[in-house]
Amino acid sequence: MKLLWDIFVLFTRVAFFSWGGGPASLALMQREVTAANWTTPAEFADAVAVGNALPGPIAPQVSAYIGYKLAGAWGAVAAVVGTVVPTTVLMMVMVIFFFGIKDSPRVQSMLKAVRPVVVGLLLWTAYDMALTVFNARKTPILPALTASWDKALITLAAFALLTFTKVNPVFVILGAAGLGLLVYR
Repeated sequence: MKLLWDIFVLFTRVAFFSWGGGPASLALMQREVTAANWTTPAEFADAVAVGNALPGPIAPQVSAYIGYKLAGAWGAVAAVVGTVVPTTVLMMVMVIFFFGIKDSPRVQSMLKAVRPVVVGLLLWTAYDMALTVFNARKTPILPALTASWDKALITLAAFALLTFTKVNPVFVILGAAGLGLLVYR
């Protein structure tokens, strides 16, 4: 029971201190769950990969993955409830007040500074995951990228497809999964 409570509290804390929605919360989530020794960076990257392969918001999916790893189905429930319920209740309360102050110069000035931080969190998450994906935690990044040229090529292809076309990310993920079955099996 204590573990379920700890799971709920950790994911509630992540939800309350994450700005910018689900993807932005991944940076803090990764720090928290690896600091608690609940996952390794590689396991977290797997959770994000599985979560991105499914429809729906990423934060509850990743938290469910970690919660399940720790305590089975009830761990997944505790993690998802911690990720979603407290901030949803807070959002419902805040929406009432926000529409009265959203155009305030103070609120607008705070949001102007917070938005770039969210971009930084997303970049850090991508960087930290790249270290795992390209096996660059123990090897300098350039030799690691050279050794993992195939993964770097897949990364660049996905980035190009998503940036320069209107292809749905689901098809990029499904294509990568198919490629993985053909090449890495």
